[in-house]
Amino acid sequence: MLRRLMLAILALLLTTPAFANGGVVSAADPRAAEAGREILRAGGSATDAAIAMMLALNVVEPQSSGIGGGGFLIHAGPGGASTTIDGRETAPASARPDRFLTPDGKKMAFMDAVPGGISIGIPGNIRLAELAHKRWGRLPWRRLFAPAIRLAAQGYQISPALSDRLQLTAKVMAGFPAARALYFDKEGKPLPAGTVLRNPALAKAFQTIAARGAAGFYSGPVAAGITAAVASAPRHPAKLDAADLAGYKAEERSPVCGAYRGYRICSMGPPSSGGIAILQMLGLLERFDLTKLGPEDPRSWHLIAEAMRLAYADRNTYLGDPGFVPVPVKGLLDANYIAGRSALIRIDATIPHAGPGNPPGAENWSYAKSGEVPSTTNFAAVDGRGEAISWTSTVESSFGSFVMANGFFLNNELTDFSFLADAAGKPIANRLEPGKRPMSAMSPTLVYGPDGKLMMALGSAGGPRIIMHVLKTLIGVIDWKKPIGEAIALPNIFLSGDAILLEDDTPLAAMAPVLAKLGQTVSTAKLSSKVNGVERDATGWHGGADPRSEGVALAE
Repeated sequence: MLRRLMLAILALLLTTPAFANGGVVSAADPRAAEAGREILRAGGSATDAAIAMMLALNVVEPQSSGIGGGGFLIHAGPGGASTTIDGRETAPASARPDRFLTPDGKKMAFMDAVPGGISIGIPGNIRLAELAHKRWGRLPWRRLFAPAIRLAAQGYQISPALSDRLQLTAKVMAGFPAARALYFDKEGKPLPAGTVLRNPALAKAFQTIAARGAAGFYSGPVAAGITAAVASAPRHPAKLDAADLAGYKAEERSPVCGAYRGYRICSMGPPSSGGIAILQMLGLLERFDLTKLGPEDPRSWHLIAEAMRLAYADRNTYLGDPGFVPVPVKGLLDANYIAGRSALIRIDATIPHAGPGNPPGAENWSYAKSGEVPSTTNFAAVDGRGEAISWTSTVESSFGSFVMANGFFLNNELTDFSFLADAAGKPIANRLEPGKRPMSAMSPTLVYGPDGKLMMALGSAGGPRIIMHVLKTLIGVIDWKKPIGEAIALPNIFLSGDAILLEDDTPLAAMAPVLAKLGQTVSTAKLSSKVNGVERDATGWHGGADPRSEGVALAE
């Protein structure tokens, strides 16, 4: 009887929106959220909690992120100042612009390029964590690894989400012995949900990094395991050597910030395209009264779709690694430029073709889409002192490159570069070059209220859709006055060329006929998402997690 009561209480905690003045965490897996809460209860900062969640997610959600990948982090101190850290993977010295071309000069098929060694970039998450901990950590570095080490060493149950991904990728994963040995049974079938899985190799790697700091990842036996795994990959073996790993640096960068209806929005700048695209779309939409229209009016979604089409056209033309290409950040966010682009939008008609604009200071680049796919994870935390953080972390595709080293998957981030170096006689900003960071959509975001105080930290998974998941949530909170959980639950929208995609089985999908009459080319699709965030209102801090995911928010 007592056990049933305790289980009922636990279930209530995991499904009720979190609230506490002492701190809140939100992550895409309950066990990762619990790791963050454990660290807050031990006196850790929001940064400490976020590091613990990143590590725990590597164990329980390996399909999405981990120390074999990278990420972006945005941080707000108790005084409100915001900072971002770029832990995006970089291309090794061996990478060249023709890396993803066939011998006859044609682009490789995307899913031929992903599995194996040639897609692997130098992981950045541990250097990111180290830099963040030096700046804002309170607990000892070693303490932050304890929850993840327990999960890896003592075992955890495979979740339905992980089980689904194993089933979907089983054919490819079967060709990678390390992954097959860990995640398949003796009959060669993926382990089902509920199976208790232990990962002693990952626990050992965590212990090494916990003892030695980031040097324990970028040199020594863990680093040697990475270089050997890339060189001996079952498909497309490649070179990623000790010098590549030792030379990796996370970069502290200024966020991109802008105003929207009296709120201040800050997000990740280049090499992410997320912050710029979000601020552009908000600027494009500000002259329209979305509050009056509301989420039930198809015209609201029509306007969002038009802003999306314009912003993504700019994104796919001008964004890249600012260390390699002159990204026209000021021009893309210039008020006059945005006003001119907004004038293209009509509430009663569709732009025939939404091409890129000509922002001030832009060079003549060629339009090209990146190869991002819907994966990744996000987690957010706020502590009792008012420090908040949102961190988007990824290995890119599900299980990254499928190559494992030391019990973790290595990313396939290099396939986020354009496979071509130029098009139509013009260079592509996001072309592959040694040492370069690929363009990303990851958009960890902070929102400051009209009172100037921090009120929200959020982000999402979803590949190129990340930007739209965050934008939709911002509009839900700011324009439609919804609490963060309800804003996250709003329908998802994306684009396919000049057409727009509406999330299946939602009120938005039912608006398809009206949107078609406005000139939109419309179809419906399964647009899953994993948005996680925290929000402050008059009563304190609350957490929100995407109902489409296994995520939860927990209060300290």
